[in-house]
Amino acid sequence: MARPFEGIRVIDLTHVLAGPFATYQLAVLGADVIKVEHPDDPDQSRGNGTDKALNRAQLGTAFLAQASNKRAITLDLKTEHDRGILKKLVATADVFVENYRPGALEALGLGYEALSAINPRLIYASFSAFGHTGPYRERTAYDHVIQATSGIMAMTGTGDFNPVMFGAPAIDYATGTTGAFALSAALFQRERSGRGQRIDMSMLDVAMILMSSHLAGYLRNGTHPKPHGNRHAHATNGAYETKDGLLMVGASNLRQQRRLWTVLERPDLIKRTNDEREQDHARETAALTEILKTRTADEWEKFLQARHVPAARVRTMATPRHRASRAVSACRLRRSPSRMTARASTRRRRQSASTTRKFLRSWAWLSRRRGESGGRFRRGCHDGGGDEVGANAGKDRQRVAVAEIEGKSRSAGADQGAERHACI
Repeated sequence: MARPFEGIRVIDLTHVLAGPFATYQLAVLGADVIKVEHPDDPDQSRGNGTDKALNRAQLGTAFLAQASNKRAITLDLKTEHDRGILKKLVATADVFVENYRPGALEALGLGYEALSAINPRLIYASFSAFGHTGPYRERTAYDHVIQATSGIMAMTGTGDFNPVMFGAPAIDYATGTTGAFALSAALFQRERSGRGQRIDMSMLDVAMILMSSHLAGYLRNGTHPKPHGNRHAHATNGAYETKDGLLMVGASNLRQQRRLWTVLERPDLIKRTNDEREQDHARETAALTEILKTRTADEWEKFLQARHVPAARVRTMATPRHRASRAVSACRLRRSPSRMTARASTRRRRQSASTTRKFLRSWAWLSRRRGESGGRFRRGCHDGGGDEVGANAGKDRQRVAVAEIEGKSRSAGADQGAERHACI
């Protein structure tokens, strides 16, 4: 069965995390994503990750996590020749995604107006820190800078120790997810209108949306959210010490708190309203602190979950429990956390070097330029086969490498890893 976005071609000029994660979502659902990188300045995430050998091979785990199911080509967009190649790719594409500094691609003649003139059905998405309009449009940022700017850091931590940055780049991933949703909506709308459109994705806007409930409260009465650490306004929501570690209890609503106090044999602490819960916070906290120290975290988790009270031991990522996640299997990151009944396997067929050459030969305009540009394909990344084409081309000539990137990270040596994971 065909995947939802099979037949959709995406030109991906993004780097680092938010943009690549957005195009990755389309790739795992069947889109043909062609990643474009500079031949001498590749995606900086290639050198980041926990495996130093992979980092040195420019295949860091930070890169592989959102680079699978993509093919790639290197182009120097400051040259007219390579801009011409990109424009011919755009003429065949459905989606164009970039995260350069606002105005950079317009200066190269690759802005929305220019590319939509080539392909009126093109959906052009731009990812940036603060959006393409407004007083901060020219400023740049990463996830942690947006955390500081948005106010998320100020509301994270404990009363004594704050602000605190998130442990994971949540804003990057949220921006990528939101961007993939926007691209999907634009593709759906194009089926009705027949035309493409411009999408402007701002990391700051996404960060504010992540704080929607807190932001609504602030806009209503000016109340600034305060850091509460592992505790909550309701005592039955929070982390408590047990015999051997922390337990996070999530008896959030009135039904759940009634259930919790009932199974703990403390019916005197059952409340009828949330106001009563807040007023009796100190007494409930003291009771839970005493009771939960009588068993281990695992014992409490099993006991409470069996009685439909949300609770979990605080774990590290190395805990075997994570393998039960549908997003992780056999210590390997799966393609997508979503499960669709009408979706085929997300694994792209592995390509040998000969298959890669056939792909480029199908682009007659590129094949004709192979001799003048010194275009070169690198050794086949999946089967270790295939010789370099045009290996004797002059060093001063442009290097064009096309390959499929597969995100299966293994602790292999740099040379071996380079053959297994990518051809760039």
